Amino acid sequence: MKRFASANWQGTGKEGKGTLTSQAGALNNTPYSFSSRFEDGAGTNPEELIAAAHAGCFTMKLSFIISGAGLTPGNIDTKCTITFENGAIVESHLEVKASVAGLDAEKFAEFAKDAEANCPISKLLNTKITMDATLV
Repeated sequence: MKRFASANWQGTGKEGKGTLTSQAGALNNTPYSFSSRFEDGAGTNPEELIAAAHAGCFTMKLSFIISGAGLTPGNIDTKCTITFENGAIVESHLEVKASVAGLDAEKFAEFAKDAEANCPISKLLNTKITMDATLV
């Protein structure tokens, strides 16, 4: 399986502008710029997209792990915050809240650590990954 996305950029790094498009259409000429990346301008940025990818990948991996234990997740919410400093991603922090009937907090923590270490995006990232996981 292969997936793709594409980027187009016009102009200099600071004054230019670009668009991002993904294969499935979630991004369709979505604007990004210096302002959306390094300031508070409108549009997306690569770090935000990495955060979405990590949150989505981790959450699905956790669901597979819980399901593999014979339980059904009621709900899993994951927020991922990417820290970008001095031209590098230095941390990806996951905040997870899940409700799973029949699952105790100790086993949930074990499953969350497994998902944190083994989801494909975690494996891809060459950075510090931290997590706060709460069973609600």
